[in-house]
Amino acid sequence: MFIRDVLSVKAGSEIIGIEPGAPISEAVKRLVEKDIGSLVVMHDGRMVGFITERDIMRGMHARGCSLVDVKVSDLMEKEPILCNPEDSVDYARDVLTKSRLSHLVVMDNNQLLGVISFHDVAKACLKQANFENSLLKRYIRNWPE
Repeated sequence: MFIRDVLSVKAGSEIIGIEPGAPISEAVKRLVEKDIGSLVVMHDGRMVGFITERDIMRGMHARGCSLVDVKVSDLMEKEPILCNPEDSVDYARDVLTKSRLSHLVVMDNNQLLGVISFHDVAKACLKQANFENSLLKRYIRNWPE
């Protein structure tokens, strides 16, 4: 299974972005209202960074819980780890796990295709395992259901 397969399940999902100069309060508002865990930071139609709930929490910790005058650009990841649609789901799972990330940005030739979460990858892995399990059960005769 490939990242493109995960994206196809999410087809129609809107990529939620924010400007780098926006206040962190606006980022929090969008995360809460959209019930998501990350935002793509966009400027002049191109991605310039990526910010997650964890980035905001770290910023709060570093600043004594005060983010009143903090902008998205102050906390965003300027060079997020990327994947492409032809990467395997196993690759994405390994990157997310080893890097302790919750989201990956999917790019193809400098074109932003979407964002996948650890949850999306876990669902894809479970779906693949269930499919393989059903094939094995069919292969083994008289398998009790």
